[in-house]
Amino acid sequence: MTVAILADDVLKQEILTRKLPESVNVVWVDSMRSLTVVEADVYMDLLFEMDAERTQHLKRLQPKPVLVNAVSWSTKSIGADVVRINAWPGMLQRPVTEIAMPATVTEATIKEIFDQLQWKYILAPDIPGMITARVLAAIINEAYYTLESKVSTREEIDIAMKLGTSYPYGPFEWSEKIGLSRIAELLTELSRVDDRYKPAALLVQEAGSRKVAG
Repeated sequence: MTVAILADDVLKQEILTRKLPESVNVVWVDSMRSLTVVEADVYMDLLFEMDAERTQHLKRLQPKPVLVNAVSWSTKSIGADVVRINAWPGMLQRPVTEIAMPATVTEATIKEIFDQLQWKYILAPDIPGMITARVLAAIINEAYYTLESKVSTREEIDIAMKLGTSYPYGPFEWSEKIGLSRIAELLTELSRVDDRYKPAALLVQEAGSRKVAG
């Protein structure tokens, strides 16, 4: 099986640490144009952005399976029958990969791909945030609300979370690893239908300043 993957250095390294079987041939590409000209059995766009032109490029790869790192948007919002994969930084290092599918894609197709990759997967609802990202974004948002209220410091909140829940990272450490702009993006999408996910003002401010600096 040949898999064409568009990824940055961070996500590429996460995939390489999983030691793909020799039967899987990976073609690494560095642009959407390169992804669309490679002959492959499966395509992965791990740098997906919500853009109509990009979606049209991905559609042209079908009916081959197309997996996209689209954590914040449902397949309906994307407007293409792609398979969503939670490939936020840190997520591909987990033993189980979280995916969401449109109704037009059968699980048999996904099972065949993941069996060849020798990856375990779990099906999540085709909703913004799936499962893990939704939970993490909510935790990080609450941590920012707590920081805004000056109840505690970043360091103390991180320590309390790790000691109290045995999480590998505290909420601010998670936000650094994942990228605060991704957290803000998901919270904004979730808050369109549920005010409980309204992003904290400080979170939005910091996400904006880091995006400008980047």
